[in-house]
Amino acid sequence: MRILQVEDDAVLGDALLNALRRSGYAVDWARRGNEADVALQDQVYDAIVLDLNLPGMDGFAVLQRLRSRRTDTPVLILTARDALDDRVRGLDLGADDYMLKPFDMPEFLARVRALLRRGGAASSSEIEFGQLRYDMATRSVTADGQPLNLSSRELGVLEALLMRAGKAVAKEALMEKLCSWDEDLGSNAIEVYVHRLRKKLEPYGVEIQTVRGLGYMIGRPK
Repeated sequence: MRILQVEDDAVLGDALLNALRRSGYAVDWARRGNEADVALQDQVYDAIVLDLNLPGMDGFAVLQRLRSRRTDTPVLILTARDALDDRVRGLDLGADDYMLKPFDMPEFLARVRALLRRGGAASSSEIEFGQLRYDMATRSVTADGQPLNLSSRELGVLEALLMRAGKAVAKEALMEKLCSWDEDLGSNAIEVYVHRLRKKLEPYGVEIQTVRGLGYMIGRPK
């Protein structure tokens, strides 16, 4: 899962970045509103955490421009602006959630998980697929009731495939899901992660198929 964090406060931004990455997400950090606007035109994100008081372009303008492009990426506004008019305006412009600073990090992460479920295929915190069970809240996988040991990158690949089960996911899309701006990951690395993941899933009747020219797809469990 790839998240765009839009926050101009260096201390808070660093805390959010570390918390999100520890939770296993790829995170890009935009510190200015116009920087976020450009990123949202060039990249596809699973969720956006958006401050309102930003240099260059305020958060309302970023959100309005995002929705004007008919992009439905879920947005969590995270701001110190607690006036009712601001909350109403943010939600009317298309925000999915509105959270006030200061806040508790566990609640923030729970709201991000809810946002990701809203934007994906899962209606609850768990995805069941054959003998697999993936818990989005704890980012853990069990197979036939036993914990399945996956690296963070393998887990990211599995998550992306499960969220689009039955549909092909391009290599480029997997790279975008797994990498932040300051990371570099080539297509060969994706092949390695898919290969490792295949070997771990095969004993449980779950197959990752290569769809020529399109990417990878997790097929129906056997």
